[in-house]
Amino acid sequence: MNHPESELQAKIRQQFDFVTYPRIPVEKSPKDDYESLFIHNLVTPYYLRNQKVIETKDKVILDAGCGSGYKALVLAEANPGAKIVGIDISEKSVELARQRLKYHGFDNAEFHVLLIEELPSLGLEFDYINCDEVLYLLPDIVAGLQGMKSVLKSDGIIRTNLHSSLQRHNYFKVQEVFQMMGLMNENPGEMEMELARETLDALKDSITLKRQIWKPERAKNEEWILSNYLLLGDKGFTIPEVFAALKSADLEFINMVKWRQWEIMDLFKSEDDLPAFLGMSLPEISVEERLHLFELLQPMHRLLDFWCGHPQKGQSFVPVSEWTDSDWQKAKVHLHPQLRNSQAREDLINCINNHKPFEISNYVKLPTLSPIHIDSSIAVCLLPLWDGVCTVESLVERLVKIRPLDPITLEAVSKDRCWEEVRELLDTLDPFLYVLLEHCS
Repeated sequence: MNHPESELQAKIRQQFDFVTYPRIPVEKSPKDDYESLFIHNLVTPYYLRNQKVIETKDKVILDAGCGSGYKALVLAEANPGAKIVGIDISEKSVELARQRLKYHGFDNAEFHVLLIEELPSLGLEFDYINCDEVLYLLPDIVAGLQGMKSVLKSDGIIRTNLHSSLQRHNYFKVQEVFQMMGLMNENPGEMEMELARETLDALKDSITLKRQIWKPERAKNEEWILSNYLLLGDKGFTIPEVFAALKSADLEFINMVKWRQWEIMDLFKSEDDLPAFLGMSLPEISVEERLHLFELLQPMHRLLDFWCGHPQKGQSFVPVSEWTDSDWQKAKVHLHPQLRNSQAREDLINCINNHKPFEISNYVKLPTLSPIHIDSSIAVCLLPLWDGVCTVESLVERLVKIRPLDPITLEAVSKDRCWEEVRELLDTLDPFLYVLLEHCS
């Protein structure tokens, strides 16, 4: 069934025909952008949900609202061997996306001019759907979620996001001003952008709204001014509205994309010195309530960026923190694909040779709030992970061989002690997904 394009959708399409998004040169490669690859790799959310490592070869991945195709290129780089499908309402954007993937040698990709609601017409099912910076522009976000769900495999995962109404409320105010001025009645062009710049620049510097949203250098960029001051169809949401939409679409929340940056306890001076009410209530509240409390106290995230999937399709598992000795002895260790790069390996070897700490968080900072350093004397046991999957036992045996004598007793360091050190290291790195631990029965 064809869905007729609304007047607003037609204007949004025209806006993105006028300025294709994102404006990134076709020849630019994301190969060294480990953080972006980390987010767009199916391995990341799949492990968070199932504590299993998934192979991306032959998986089918959708970029819903692909724009000029840069995120589709990131998805192709992050998921080796996967088929990439992109859709967008802008024909000019779709043509640029085709050129981009072809330029970088990805032949297993196809792009279509299509609404999200029309996805079933492709006759495909997807292992992973990326819908970035799109959902909040749809007339009905539940219909958009349902459209993606209808083509999602049973264990598939959707990554999508909505603008935060709490963090972005000043931009919504200035958009309302420009609507009153008639700058958003039609597709904003050069004249409307210049009037927007002149209006904000003419305000006194003491005006609260100007202080909060006027960025003269960034406003010279057409893409930026259109996606902030003059974005047609822009609207914001709160965490409760996200969860309500997921419930209406019969989808299950998995996690926030920047999950470590949504931790409510990080907002307090001391976790051990909370007011009595918070100390008793925080451990008992739901995930939705924790996230909503965070956005009320610290509305720092422009995007409410999350993963979701079909209800009750995640695999049950025992958290690493609860593993027994037997669990550890049977476990396999993977290095996250985005750490398994030649630069990280070279840096580790240099740190080992020079007896310097290895900053493992240097390549993907997203899961951390501060740098994570590993003493080179223990980091050395991770080196085999660049060549492939290892057992915990093999890492321990490696450490036993290279450990020097105990400096106090001058006796050989025991295997039990090496076991404890390796377990402690892996247990520390697993929450950040720098290493991925699989329980093998």
